[in-house]
Amino acid sequence: MRYLPHTKQDIKDMLQVIGKDSVDALFESIPEELRLKRALNLPKALSEMELRSEMLRLSKKNVSVRDTVSFLGGGAYNHYVPSPISQLINRGEFFTAYTPYQPEVSQGTLQALFEFQTMICELTGMEIANASNYDASTGCAEALLMSARLNGRKKALVARSVHPQYRKVMRTYLSRFGYEIVEVGYAKDGSLDWNDFEAKCDASVGAVMVGSPNFFGVIEDLQKIGARTKQDEKTIFITVASEPLSMALLNPPGSVGADIAVAEGQSFGVGLSFGGPYLGLFATQQKYIRAMPGRIVGETVDVDGKRGFVLTFSTREQHIRREKATSNICTNQGLCALMSTIYLSLMGKEGLTRLAQINLSRATYAKEALTATGKVKLLFDGPTFNEFVICLPDAQNVLAGLKKRGIFAGIWLPRYYKELKDAVLVCVTEMNSKEQIDLLVSELKKAVS
Repeated sequence: MRYLPHTKQDIKDMLQVIGKDSVDALFESIPEELRLKRALNLPKALSEMELRSEMLRLSKKNVSVRDTVSFLGGGAYNHYVPSPISQLINRGEFFTAYTPYQPEVSQGTLQALFEFQTMICELTGMEIANASNYDASTGCAEALLMSARLNGRKKALVARSVHPQYRKVMRTYLSRFGYEIVEVGYAKDGSLDWNDFEAKCDASVGAVMVGSPNFFGVIEDLQKIGARTKQDEKTIFITVASEPLSMALLNPPGSVGADIAVAEGQSFGVGLSFGGPYLGLFATQQKYIRAMPGRIVGETVDVDGKRGFVLTFSTREQHIRREKATSNICTNQGLCALMSTIYLSLMGKEGLTRLAQINLSRATYAKEALTATGKVKLLFDGPTFNEFVICLPDAQNVLAGLKKRGIFAGIWLPRYYKELKDAVLVCVTEMNSKEQIDLLVSELKKAVS
């Protein structure tokens, strides 16, 4: 953004246009006793050159995965972002694009979002996808609200192995809707506790939500869970994926009977960016389209018979239905969706599959190398993709020690699961070389000896 400070003349001209005598007049509606009577505690004004220097100084306090060896995952994955993405999204017509209400002047943006929806349908094996949600956590909450619209039931079974932050957002989101969320535990292998699930899955349940790979990295038997869920045809089966790259190798949600598939799209060309903005992927079956949240771009023809794109099924949305809309998400992550569209186009099906294979093979190598030391134990023995949980003595202090040496060895799980003492979630992507994995193994071996 260009540095354009307002001069005194600028301020005078603006006040004249709006018919005010002073800046203070803009705050007349605020009671006198509530107004600040002193100057703000801010440093003196800086020139553009000084400001750039100061911002650069502050930015150096940040720690980047580029400057460390990182095995962090848990919903934010360090994947390579191809150079063409940043070049293309910075084009003015994309970078400044908002919700394309006027199709006549938004065909490029609309077509890009249409292609995005098509790719998400191909990836998930579902019939219809929206133009994105804010992220996977809001997508999960919207999926539960959608299930209530479909069957009138306000109760869901949610696996405890679904991302803990997603579960927290769902509870916050649904707290005022009278919606009940019942959590289902996990088994010794890290997958859904089947006995607990069977005991809680009754006729009052409106939705079942399971993550695969789940937060522990364990791949669930979605076919089995889906079959049990759909014994009651009204119950909505929802799958969640923090790491959708796994779908390039695993059976997609649509093939295992999922009614709704939610995923975090950050892995597809969206940088880590301090945790956001990210991209919620949301797909479902065609028969549920009128209950689905979010924008939907459709293909049509104009008066001359030429192919065109428009926002369709808009009567579901807030700008038309207001409080009766299917969702209060009134815009989407269009720019992030464009990043993913470019990424998936560049990778192609074969490229995406190959990348998933690299992630799987490197994670498997790391898992085997760590456990071979005899110092580290694998906490869950269920099948995994590119994340897994290890257990090591005094894990929190070990992680802190490695951090000082520039190695982020994983996520300390007692932060989210108090019962998992000394458990660490380790993630391995294509960005982790064999040398980095060997370094992690060596340093952990020293730290716990």
